[in-house]
Amino acid sequence: MIPADIVAVAIDIHTHVVPIDFPAYGGRHREARWPQMRDAGCGHRSVIIDGKVFRTVSQECWDIDRRRAAMTAAGISHQVLSPMPELLSYWLASDDALSLCQHINDTIGNMVDNAPDFFSGLGCVPLQDLDLAIGELERLMSEGRFKGVEIGTNVNGVAIGDPRFESFFAAAESLGAAVFVHALHPAGLDRLVGPPALAQLVAFPGENALAIASMITGGTLDRHPELRIAFSHGGGGFALTLPRLMFGWQHLDFGERISRSPVEQARRVFYDTLVYDRSTLLHLIEKFGITQLCLGTDHPFAIQDVEPVSRIDALNLTSQERKLLLRSNAQRFLGGGC
Repeated sequence: MIPADIVAVAIDIHTHVVPIDFPAYGGRHREARWPQMRDAGCGHRSVIIDGKVFRTVSQECWDIDRRRAAMTAAGISHQVLSPMPELLSYWLASDDALSLCQHINDTIGNMVDNAPDFFSGLGCVPLQDLDLAIGELERLMSEGRFKGVEIGTNVNGVAIGDPRFESFFAAAESLGAAVFVHALHPAGLDRLVGPPALAQLVAFPGENALAIASMITGGTLDRHPELRIAFSHGGGGFALTLPRLMFGWQHLDFGERISRSPVEQARRVFYDTLVYDRSTLLHLIEKFGITQLCLGTDHPFAIQDVEPVSRIDALNLTSQERKLLLRSNAQRFLGGGC
C-alpha cells in the first residue's frame, strides 16, 4: 500500500498560463506583433498574434477555480505556473517585450497570491536584451512569489548554450532561480509533412535535444554547477543523443573543450516526465537517474498528459522512488517551498 502522505502530494512543474486579456499596445514600434485576446465563445478565448489566431485557449489558462478542479481530477496537488511559450516574445523590441513580460508575470503572481498552497510561479524575461532580462529576473526573485523563470530553447534562432547568454545564467545561479526550458520555434519545421500539431509532436524533441547539447558543448553547465535547470518533454531526443556525445568526448578530442563528461553533466539536469510512455520513462530513468525526473503535464493544452500520476504508478517503483518523481525532485529543482 502507498503511504497516504505520498498519495496526497504531486507537483506538476510543466503547466502554462495565458492572461484573460492583454493591455492595449502602448509602445513606440509601429510593426509590433503585440498579442491580443478575442472572445471565442463558451468561455474560450483566442490569442491573436500578428492579426492571426495563434491558439484558442480555455478558461483553465487563467481561472483558478477551474484550474484547481482539473488538478484534482489529475491527482495533482501543486502546479508550477509558467507562460504559454509563445508569449516569451523574444521577437519583440526589447522595451515591448519587457512590458509584455511584466504583464504576464503580474498575472502569474496574482494567481500565486490567491492560492499559494496550490501554485508557484515561473516568470518570463526578455532574453533578447540581457540587461533587461537580468533586471526582471532580480525583480521576480525579490518578490517571493516566483521560483524562477521559463525560457525558450533558443532566442531568435540562437541556442541558449551560446556564450552570449553567459551573464543571464550566472545571474540565475547567483539568485538561486530555477530555469525551466521549453521548446520554442523548433528547428526543422520546413521538413514536417502533415498537420500543424506535428510541430509539437515531432519537432519539439529535436529542438530540446539541440538546446541541452548546447548547454554542455558550449560549457554553460560546466561553468555554473549550482544552476538548477529543467527541460520540458523529457528532454526530447536528448537521451538518445547522449551516447553519441559521450563517444565524441571519449574519441574525438571533445575532452579538450569539455572538462566533465556529457553523462556527468546530463545527470545533474532535471527533465519532466511528459513522454506519454512507460518504457520511455524507464529509459530516461536509466540515462538520467531517478533523482532528475519531475512530473510534468503541459496543462491545460491539447497535448497534456491527463493521467500523469497513473503513468508513474505503472513504473512499479518503490514508495521512495515514486515520491522522488511526484514531489521530491521538483522541490529540489524549485529550491523547496512547495
